[in-house]
Order: sequence, then structure tokens, then C-alpha cells
Amino acid sequence: MIDQVSPRDLPRWLQAAADVGTPLLLDVREPAEWAAASVRPDGTELLQLPMHLVPARLHELDPDRPVAVLCHHGGRSMQVAMFLAQHGFDRLANVAGGIDAWSLQVDPTVPRY
Repeated sequence: MIDQVSPRDLPRWLQAAADVGTPLLLDVREPAEWAAASVRPDGTELLQLPMHLVPARLHELDPDRPVAVLCHHGGRSMQVAMFLAQHGFDRLANVAGGIDAWSLQVDPTVPRY
């Protein structure tokens, strides 16, 4: 199952997920997007990996680890979360609304683009 988690509620999801290991925030945007705006919530490890590289680097990800997936608005991250679910990942969250919602709900200093 893929949880739909707003940026505002992500800390609660991360805390609950931490019982099985340090959660991974998988940012699947492109490098130019990371340069424009980025976040790193407390209690997570951040991995910036463009969506198109996820299949080739799937072996680098631990299916037993909780993974929250982030993009600009939530569409790409949901596609990646569904791909991960098809490959045995079962502790997944899609950050609904993406980094744009993060700026609106959590931290207005995160630039919107």
C-alpha cells in the first residue's frame, strides 16, 4: 500500500516508519529542480535520484526500508512509488503535492517554481 502523506503530516509518517529503520526521502526530481529548491526532513536520509534512473539503480534501494517519495507536485513520485511497490517495497509514502505543497504547508522559505 502506498500512503498519501501531505508535507504537513510527513513527520508523523516518518516517525511511525522509523520503527523498521531510518526512512529514506527519495527525491525523484531533476538536478535543476534540486538546485531550485530542496528539503531534508529530520530523521531521514535524502537520496536525490531522477525518476528515469530509478529502474537502473533499483538494486541500490532496500525494499525493507521505509521510503517517502517526493517530486514537484506528486505525480512523478506516485509513479515511482507504484514502481517500487511492484518490486517488493511495502513501506511507501507519496508526498502528496510535492515540494510545491511543502512550501505552502511547511516552510515558505522553500522556493516555489
